[in-house]
Amino acid sequence: MLNFLYRLPAIAFCTLFTFFVTAQPRAKHNLEFDHLAPRWDEAMPLGNGMLGTLVWQKNDRLRLSLDRADLWDERKALDLSKFSFRWVEQQVLKKDYKPVQQLGDWPYDHTPYPTKLPAAALQFNLKDLGAVVSNKLDIATAMNTVVFRSGALFRSYVHATQQAGYFEFENLPATVTHLLIPELEIHNYNSGRSAAENDNSHSGEGLEKLGYAKGTVTAVNNSIRYHQPTYQHHYFEVLVRWTKTGNRLTGAWTISNDEAAVLPASNPTINGQSHRQWWTRFWSQSAVQLPDAAIEKQYYLELYKLGAVSRKGAPAITLQAVWTADNGSLPPWKGDFHNDLNTQLSYWPAYTGNHLQEAATFTDWLWKIRQKNLQYTRQYFEVAGLNVPGVVTLNGDPMGGWIQYSLSPTVGAWCAQHFYWQWKYSMDDVFLKTRAYPYIHDAAVYLEQITRLQHGVRKLPLSSSPEYNDNAITAWFLDWTNYDLALAKFLFTAAAETAAAMKQPAEAARWKQTLAELPAYNVNETGLTVAPGQNMESSHRHFSPYMAIYPLALLDVNRPEDKNILEKSLRHIEAKGTRAWCGYSFSWMASLYARAYQADSALRQLQIFAANFCSSNSFHLNGDQKGGQYSGFTYRPFTLEGNFAFAQGVQELLLQSRQGYAEVFPAVPSGWKNIRFTNLRTEGAFLVSGQMEKGAISSIKIVAEKGGRALFKLPFSKCRILSQQNMQLKQTRNGFVELQGKPGGMVVLGSAN
Repeated sequence: MLNFLYRLPAIAFCTLFTFFVTAQPRAKHNLEFDHLAPRWDEAMPLGNGMLGTLVWQKNDRLRLSLDRADLWDERKALDLSKFSFRWVEQQVLKKDYKPVQQLGDWPYDHTPYPTKLPAAALQFNLKDLGAVVSNKLDIATAMNTVVFRSGALFRSYVHATQQAGYFEFENLPATVTHLLIPELEIHNYNSGRSAAENDNSHSGEGLEKLGYAKGTVTAVNNSIRYHQPTYQHHYFEVLVRWTKTGNRLTGAWTISNDEAAVLPASNPTINGQSHRQWWTRFWSQSAVQLPDAAIEKQYYLELYKLGAVSRKGAPAITLQAVWTADNGSLPPWKGDFHNDLNTQLSYWPAYTGNHLQEAATFTDWLWKIRQKNLQYTRQYFEVAGLNVPGVVTLNGDPMGGWIQYSLSPTVGAWCAQHFYWQWKYSMDDVFLKTRAYPYIHDAAVYLEQITRLQHGVRKLPLSSSPEYNDNAITAWFLDWTNYDLALAKFLFTAAAETAAAMKQPAEAARWKQTLAELPAYNVNETGLTVAPGQNMESSHRHFSPYMAIYPLALLDVNRPEDKNILEKSLRHIEAKGTRAWCGYSFSWMASLYARAYQADSALRQLQIFAANFCSSNSFHLNGDQKGGQYSGFTYRPFTLEGNFAFAQGVQELLLQSRQGYAEVFPAVPSGWKNIRFTNLRTEGAFLVSGQMEKGAISSIKIVAEKGGRALFKLPFSKCRILSQQNMQLKQTRNGFVELQGKPGGMVVLGSAN
């Protein structure tokens, strides 16, 4: 057993660990301006996973862009009955790829549907309210407050648990009260004049291209109802209702999909007690305190967005979630589900950040579309099992477009990682039995069947590496890319582990044998290559060749052979530069650096992302907003995955789970001397809190939520127990401690050096 110097008395312990009480975000984390945003992608964002709004100013109107996550046009453009994966392989071998592009790519680019749809905009005339004095988003309560020079105040929020948004004006000047009523602006969905704007956001065609019948707006007393037919007898409705009392106007809005819009019989107060309670619970899950104010603020804004776009029963996070572009156009990339990067990165911070309820919105959605995906796998790949389209509609239909990635053979393996994570971070046996095991099993069955065994080595017929060589025939490789290979290695590893956990030893052995049949990674002087004979030749936005480093964590810097690969790979990425990177590249790169213990480099990526690739409201805009200082991309399409990958990049500096153990303070930047974090989560369902003071780790608290055994790598070679309850410890080797705890067992450790 470990040789501890002494145990602190209870009073000293209580004093030392008062910081572990999780606090709400502070005022310094809020968004606050002295004006209303002049653009939709700089607006104050509010949401509850299903409904969302952006608060900004358009011309002389205060504007609320209204959105609902499941508003979709699901008409099919891609016809999978015309081709298959086997046929694509034949075309590649014949070097005749144009027919493939016409069938697989052309429909996405030339047909406006399927697509996410924006709903409408609620507006108020600002003419007599005076200039804006303050515009604040309080992220602790998810409420926006605007103060005008006239003394009038505007407040709004989207209720955390009800499908309604609320707004209120108070202290209205007498001259304004009778003039200020809500106005509803509807989008141009019929064949009239296009209202599309050229705002450099990479938006698609004007909404009129969808060809819907003109919607109807009915105003009765203090309410407005908008009914918009969409396609094939589908429709949505927007309902706004308000009351005026003296110098106060209070109202609510909602959006329905294929049913009449209904609001509560009476409006709740603008404070919304149950709304506040939800956000209090959300923020109580974890907390961080960093010495870099800009990074800390961006981190909290990212977690706020996670809470605003993830909710039980709502769809998974799309490219823009509940904040679809309000510019008269189809949203960038149709606002769809991109499973070749975007959906996966969006959930990265939810696991370590102890937000498993929010992470479950992804696995819930994937499970919901599972039957469609099983049919897709049988039709397109002509084998049993489960794969997932890389670009997919709300209801699970493939959309096509650059089919190397939109119909990739390994997307299901990447989606399966989130079922694995949800199980490993929660140790929920019911989830393992009913969701993780069957999903991972089906994905492994598919990948086993689609690969071919040649001379004892398993081979994928066609392989690719997002988004290397874009949509050219050269984007296909006849041997494994490291992207596909890493995903295959992960999937069969996870399949063996989940089968063993389900007490299926024969099946576990089957997947271990399949794993053993995979080749080694292709590695040379550049580290991980794209594929055999193909180095990463230039700056590239998608770190697909490096999946084995992160997020799959198959390579471990603490193993000498892996460390060599990591360091060569990172040096090669650095040599190629960042000119072809998007914002999410910098966020992802932070985690790659953190996994190599290169903390200062990781921090630099986070700083560049926050300073150059985000709008004033913290939205990730993909392009470099400082004129191309770090990237040749200077456009501003808003997508969320870069924001959430940023949050995980921060957490990777503080806590990592990898290869059967967790590491505390693995990659602390050299300039960070004072750090605190509370209730971050590791695989095995352990909650960890830590404190660094003046550059020295003063304390680490570990709680075994479900009990069980775990291995931790600590930031000191020897430790002492400061407090202990229902937790046994054993030092196994330098810096490693093995814990065995009962449910709720706890230990607090300090350095004995």
